[in-house]
Amino acid sequence: MIEMNIDSIRVSLMNYQRVVILKEKEARRYLPIWIGPAEADAIAVKLQGVNVPRPLTHDLLTSIIDSLGATIDSIVVNDLKSDTFYAKIILNVDGGKLEIDSRPSDALALAVRAEVAIYADEAVLDKAGILLDEETGKPLMEGVDEADTKDRKVSEEEMKKMSAFYDFINTLDLDDFDKRKS
Repeated sequence: MIEMNIDSIRVSLMNYQRVVILKEKEARRYLPIWIGPAEADAIAVKLQGVNVPRPLTHDLLTSIIDSLGATIDSIVVNDLKSDTFYAKIILNVDGGKLEIDSRPSDALALAVRAEVAIYADEAVLDKAGILLDEETGKPLMEGVDEADTKDRKVSEEEMKKMSAFYDFINTLDLDDFDKRKS
């Protein structure tokens, strides 16, 4: 498991979909995860310290977990299948651990409320993690010399695997990636 931070929440200029950008705590790898607008707002409200007059759904769930005597230990983005991410909420219950299946967006909304660690499985980062060139902000292929890839053809299968991220990455304004530090 690799510890991650929420780097930012972005809106694609192509289709106005939201994406949360996780960043490895001790490295330069990023993990973009598409999320819904309500979940993006729920995460952003908490990250920005905005007070809301009534509890949002994730505030309510946090309160219920607390009322039942459990605590949120951490969340894990644990799988990626067919361009869909999966997560688990790890609860401390009666001295033991309980794993609850969750969408990553809901798990992240709870993590920012409970101020707990966010992890990603190494296999998920291997499949969907990206490195960015510090000078240009453009994605790099990890461990591959750019000169070796100039004549390389990308297979149809590789393009399909990255289709969920291709348009988004190409429309990002990466100038402010380092402005918000956790």
